Amino acid sequence: MLVDLRDPRELKRDGKIPGAFHCPRGMLEFWIDPDSPYAKEIFQQDKTFVFYCASGWRSALSAKTAQDMGLSPVRHIAGGISAWKAAGGRVDMPE
Repeated sequence: MLVDLRDPRELKRDGKIPGAFHCPRGMLEFWIDPDSPYAKEIFQQDKTFVFYCASGWRSALSAKTAQDMGLSPVRHIAGGISAWKAAGGRVDMPE
């Protein structure tokens, strides 16, 4: 499961990887924690989570945080969506 950690302005400006789930970085811990009133079902599923941001910094820290919280397996895209685009990856722009 691809998880886009960027803020909504970044998504609007730069698009997102097709099929990615959007989770603003500031909500990650709340959405992962099953005891949180903000917990999201998607993070309670048995999936591999691949985080990404603009350049890979937020996603690297988020992957570590998610692992520390017990989410597994977790990965991140080094270089973020910038690297994805540079490699020819498709991006969906918002309407």
